[in-house]
Amino acid sequence: MRVIAGTYRGRRLYGPRTQILRPTSDRVREALFSILGNRLPHSRFLDLYAGTGAVGIEALSRGADHVTAIESDRDAVNLLQRNRDLCQIGSELTVRPYSVEQFVQRPDHWNGPYDVVFADPPYAEAARLFPLLNESMIGMLFSVEAWLIVEHGEKTEAPTALGPTTLHRQYRYGDTTLSLYSCPNRHVT
Repeated sequence: MRVIAGTYRGRRLYGPRTQILRPTSDRVREALFSILGNRLPHSRFLDLYAGTGAVGIEALSRGADHVTAIESDRDAVNLLQRNRDLCQIGSELTVRPYSVEQFVQRPDHWNGPYDVVFADPPYAEAARLFPLLNESMIGMLFSVEAWLIVEHGEKTEAPTALGPTTLHRQYRYGDTTLSLYSCPNRHVT
């Protein structure tokens, strides 16, 4: 795994030694940041199911002001912290060693609102994520023009709405799908 572009471009990141983690591939990560385009600079980015931290570090590398990374697996948190240290990232990256379920119950640790929320749950558990993102949570976590992007398997059916957001578009890359949600009264390009 490597950082694709920006300040930390070319840095090789520590990856998992087991099959427990499934990092977002370079191809899908590149597509994600292409989709985000100019929304990323000076944004606040929430990385749910952060794994090794590659997506959050890429967001910082490309100009995000702050990333909050949520990850419950102890080995993944250790990798994430090693990758943060490797890139010499300081307080711009906050690591919360919680499950997403625990995080949504801890608004005192949200550090929001966020401009971009990225969620990459284990594919077998993706359907469990959608009910967690209810209207009240999204209203408090998301900035007014926030985008939510969920990475999931191609066979997982994404709901057409999550709280105040609606499914705007889906992007398919092999067996991976990125579902983009936004507020319906906001223009998405």
